[in-house]
This record gives sequence, C-alpha cells and structure tokens, in this order.
Amino acid sequence: MDIRAIAMGVAFAFMWASAFTSARIIVADAPPLTALAIRFLISGGIGIAIALWLGQSWRLTRTQWAATFIFGICQNGLYLGLNFVAMQTIEASLAAIIASTMPLLVALGGWLVFGDRVGPLGAAGLLAGVVGVALIMGSRLNAGVDGFGLVLCVIGVVSLTVATMAVSGASSGGNILMVVGLQMLIGSAALAPVAALTESWQVNWTWPLLGAFVYTTLVPGLAATWVWFGLVRRIGAVPAAAFHFLTPPFGVAVAALLLGERMGWLDALGVLIVALGILAVQLSKRPAARPAR
Repeated sequence: MDIRAIAMGVAFAFMWASAFTSARIIVADAPPLTALAIRFLISGGIGIAIALWLGQSWRLTRTQWAATFIFGICQNGLYLGLNFVAMQTIEASLAAIIASTMPLLVALGGWLVFGDRVGPLGAAGLLAGVVGVALIMGSRLNAGVDGFGLVLCVIGVVSLTVATMAVSGASSGGNILMVVGLQMLIGSAALAPVAALTESWQVNWTWPLLGAFVYTTLVPGLAATWVWFGLVRRIGAVPAAAFHFLTPPFGVAVAALLLGERMGWLDALGVLIVALGILAVQLSKRPAARPAR
C-alpha cells in the first residue's frame, strides 16, 4: 500500500466520521429526510456535471448500473435515511460507532452465509468487536439511550453492509465520479416521496444549519464517496475497508469537539476494542505472502 493510498484512506475515514456530527446539527433544525433528499440532489447534480466536464460517460455497463442502483438505495436511501431520522434522538458519536461495525458484519456474513474461512486473527477480531459493542451499548442503555433510534441505526448499518458489497461492481468499469453522482440521484429519488408523505416543511434557518448542510453536501456527500470509490479501485475492497477502524475514534473526537458530547471510560474502552477488532478482521483477510523461489 503506497503513501497516496494511505492518505486517501485516512482522509476518507475522517470525512466519513465527521458526517455524523454535521448530520446531528442538520436534523436539529430541519426535517431529516427532506434535507437528505435535497442534499443528494445537489451533490448528485454537481458530481454528474464534473464527470461530464472530465469526459466521463453515463453509458455504464450492466454490472455498474446494477451496483449503482443497489448502492444508491442501500447506502443513501436506507442507511443514511435511517441514520438521519435516528440522530434526532441518538448522539452522533453512538451513530458513528454503530456504523463503523460494518466491516465486522461483512466478515461475519461471509463466514455464516458463504462459508468464508476465518483464521484465528479474524475470529479474535470478531469477538473483540462483539465485546466492544456490548460495552458501549450497555453503557448507553444504562444512560437512557432512545431504543427506537438505536434500532434504526442497526438496520442502517446492515443496509450499509449490502451497499459496500456492491462497490467493487460499480467501480470496476471506470467513470467513477459519474457513478457517484448517479447513485446520489437514485438516493434522492428514493427519499423524496417518503419525505413528502411523512414530513412537514418546518426549518429553523440558522448559520450552523447552513454551514453543516453545505459541508455535508460537498465533503462527506461528494468528496468522501469519490475518494472511497477511487480507493477501492486502487487497492481493492478488503484493504480499503481496513480504514474503517479509524471511524470510531474520529467520529467520537469530532462529536466531542463540535457538539460537546461526553464519553465515559466504558465508551472509550469500547471504541478502542471495536477499532482493534475491525483492524484484526481486515488484516486476517490479506493474502499470505508467497515464498520467494
């Protein structure tokens, strides 16, 4: 893995983790699904315009179209939609920690469903992830966390797992920025009818809301997704997913800095254990080095 790939991975993890804090700011003053649908519409339009300017085409392969559709529905419609609704009552740090367990769910699903081999390091990582999440959940439940919001976050991370499995198919044929823009428009189209039926247009216009909306639209929404697709194409899905171990500490740090969210020692210990578990699972998937002839 070269220096550029490492820089891309760290940048992605930070941008991805910071999105939970900016989302928390947005949903405090605006209807969540409506704001998210508008964000996807703007981000998708900008992404497609830049892609056309760069000479990219929307004539994707059949595999790319299928993967782009799945990614747009699962990540943008379900995962982010459910998280935005949940963060009306759930802290940004907790949402970030739950979302960061996605690599563990991918590894667990591959083992249970497809019979993928899990070595000792991978098994230890899965066990560490379970222990870390249990510590965090136990601490938050005792503090009176909203159960409905917690369930929405869990359903969302399952949807994110499915979306992640579609990334390699979406990025394999090039036109990465076009794919990013299209999957955002798909997410916007999926969320707009639901928002129209379930939400009222009541917005408390504030500078924090405007700043968070612009940041979420351009940085986690457009730049982070573009970097993620490029990273997967550069080094592969498994090595790229290893950078998710940075999401828990980054997410907690940004939420503490900007929102003043506090963490107890059990929370901190759980974050560390989850991060190490994610790293162990991803390292266990790396192919063994072949002996030199």
